[in-house]
Amino acid sequence: MIWLLLGGLTVLALAPLAWGLIRPSRLRGRAEADLALYQAQLAELDREAEAGRLDPAQHQAARLEVQRRILSAPGDASDIGAPGRTPAVLAALVFLLPAAALGLYLVRGTPDMPAVPFAERQRMAEAEDRMLELLRTRVGALDPGSEMGRQGQVLLGNAERSRGRLAEAAAAYRTALAARFDGELAGDLAELEIERGETEAAAALIARALGSSPQEPRLRFLSGLAEARAGRAENARRIWQSLLADAPAEAPWRSVVQGQLQTLP
Repeated sequence: MIWLLLGGLTVLALAPLAWGLIRPSRLRGRAEADLALYQAQLAELDREAEAGRLDPAQHQAARLEVQRRILSAPGDASDIGAPGRTPAVLAALVFLLPAAALGLYLVRGTPDMPAVPFAERQRMAEAEDRMLELLRTRVGALDPGSEMGRQGQVLLGNAERSRGRLAEAAAAYRTALAARFDGELAGDLAELEIERGETEAAAALIARALGSSPQEPRLRFLSGLAEARAGRAENARRIWQSLLADAPAEAPWRSVVQGQLQTLP
C-alpha cells in the first residue's frame, strides 16, 4: 500500500507539469531554458553558502564556473516541438515514466541497501589518483610541441582542475598554450589564475586573447573580473558597463554582468 500511495503522490505532484505541457504556451528557446537553469544553480549555491556548507572560496569558485557557462552558452535556438515530441506524448511520459520507475524498483530495488562505506569511497579515490598519475605519465611522454601532446596537456589540465589541483591544472594549460595559443583555453587558464589570486597573470592572458577576439563577451567579462579582484573597481566598472552597452538586449548573460556590477564598491 505504501508504494501505491507514493506512486499516487508522484502523479499528483507531476500533474501541474503535465498541464503545462498540454496547454498552448510560448515556446522557450534553448538559451532561455539554459539561463533559467544557470540562475537556479546560482541561487542554490548562495543557499549552500548561507547554510555554511560552502566556504567563501568554494562558493566564489562555483559561482565563477556557472557564470562561465552562462557566458559560453550558445545563442537562442528553440529545439522544442521537434517531430514526434507533441505535448500529448510529453504529458503521457510524465505519468508513464514514474510508473515504470516504480515498477522496476518494486522488482529490483533494495531500499535497505546501506550507503557506500568510507573504506570503499577511499578506495575509489585512490583508484582515481592512480588513473590521474597514469595520465600524467602518458602525457609527459608526449612531445609537448605536437598537437597530440597539446591535447594531452589540455586533458590533463581538465583532470587536475576537477580534483581541485589548481596549480597543476594551470601548469598543464600553460604548456598547451605554449604549443599553440588559443583564446578559449587562455580564458580557462585566466579563470584558474583569478581563482588562485594571480590576477596580473590572468589580465595578461586575457589581453593577449582579446587582441584577436576583442568583442568576445566571456573574455571581456573575465577582464573586468580580474580588475575587480585586483582592487581596481573603477576599471572593472568601466569594462562591464561597456560590455553591457555592446550586448544585445536578449543576451542571456546580461544579468550576470549586472550582478557583478552591483558587487563593486
